[in-house]
Amino acid sequence: MTTFHDLGLSKTIVATLSALGFEKATPIQEKAIPLVLEGSDLIGLAQTGTGKTAAFGLPMIEKLLAEARRPDPRNIRALILAPTRELVNQIADNLRDFVKKTPLRVVTVVGGASINKQSEMLSRGTDILVATPGRLLDLVARKAVTLTQARYLVLDEADQMLDLGFIHDLRKISKLVPKNRQTLLFSATMPKLIAELAGEYLVNPKKVEVTPPGKAADKVEQYVHFVPGKDQKTQILKQTLTANPDGLSLVFSRTKHGAEKLMKHLDHIGFKAASIHGNKSQGQRERALKAFRDGEIRVLVATDVAARGIDIPGVTHVYNYDLPEVPDAYVHRIGRTARNGRDGIAIAFCAPDEAHLLRDIEKLMGIKITVASGEAPAIVTAGPGGKSRKGRNNGGQRSGNGRAAQRPQRKPFGDGAQAASEGAAPAAGKRAHGGRPQQKQGERQNRNHGAGNGQGRPSQHGKPRRSEGQRREQA
Repeated sequence: MTTFHDLGLSKTIVATLSALGFEKATPIQEKAIPLVLEGSDLIGLAQTGTGKTAAFGLPMIEKLLAEARRPDPRNIRALILAPTRELVNQIADNLRDFVKKTPLRVVTVVGGASINKQSEMLSRGTDILVATPGRLLDLVARKAVTLTQARYLVLDEADQMLDLGFIHDLRKISKLVPKNRQTLLFSATMPKLIAELAGEYLVNPKKVEVTPPGKAADKVEQYVHFVPGKDQKTQILKQTLTANPDGLSLVFSRTKHGAEKLMKHLDHIGFKAASIHGNKSQGQRERALKAFRDGEIRVLVATDVAARGIDIPGVTHVYNYDLPEVPDAYVHRIGRTARNGRDGIAIAFCAPDEAHLLRDIEKLMGIKITVASGEAPAIVTAGPGGKSRKGRNNGGQRSGNGRAAQRPQRKPFGDGAQAASEGAAPAAGKRAHGGRPQQKQGERQNRNHGAGNGQGRPSQHGKPRRSEGQRREQA
């Protein structure tokens, strides 16, 4: 077991971590902390939930304490950029726990909050600033903050920042931070533009990787229902939620309008549900997340942007009500369950016009997702101590390791549609054309069209780019 003391952290930091219940370092922490302490620029490839905040935050705090100085008014010593309000707040909460017994100060700036209050918080300077790029540039333009004393720059969830079109904001911010800074870039995936970004911002970076891109958590069981349309998606979702009354379920919709409509329908028919998406205020999103975390609501309907960075260990089920147009997003979505050693279930609904999206997801992950053969596959309920336990699936026996004993074969949409309309998943049968339904001419959609909200033009790496106003809203 690698302890934090073994990694070179001071007794003060180790004692703080011990009081918080942290004794053993995670793999990303074990690999990254010594490199950050020695001053190297770093590229860290790891999924959310692997302990990234401590991986970059602990050694940065250690170095800030060793420098024993205070920032000048309206100046900062370390800057952490993240794509969404939720992730900014989550990072800051963790850092505040780490610096409780130190003089270091952590401040957040995000869209949707009072910019005047944020200016006031920055007026006397701060050690660590955690920010979304858009709001930070607004404050820089107001001369409420300057970045010339920042010695450390962290880009967290860099791939998501590029997905949201923040590349130009990042370039502007980079020019405002001293060139002799230490830069740390963390990303779940490594597309070409991330590699270019790293070459532009980092100097001789070391690279650490703990989870291969496209790999889901080991304890996530994945299933897919083939359905003819949204009515059948909603029917199967209702059945599975009913069969799992004690679990916490996170449901992903492709659009803000779709998320809100589905949440209202679920709430109307008796499920305790809430939604988070770009049209919600920061206060509304925070209240919904708190109610979900506390178990006051059991179903949270979300879009990809709003849900990025959600870390709620009790999530038992993740539903891909709409398959994402970017396959990496599927990995991020299902990573919201099976956290901290628990088990989890990911259930996808695949309509005919989404077949190519499922194919791309399976290609990325190198697997074939099991076709569900029952109304409520692999029910997971809260067991003793909050841990999950697997149950039986109404559609078949379970194997000894909790996986489906037999992988059902895929069936064309014709037969599956009838089964779904009757309230069940498509039955097992022969596969048609390699397990994929045939698509009519013109049925295949443009994959670069509007991943987040049905709008936007392609970005440099084939993903939708939002306008500045949309990005500020999301941030």
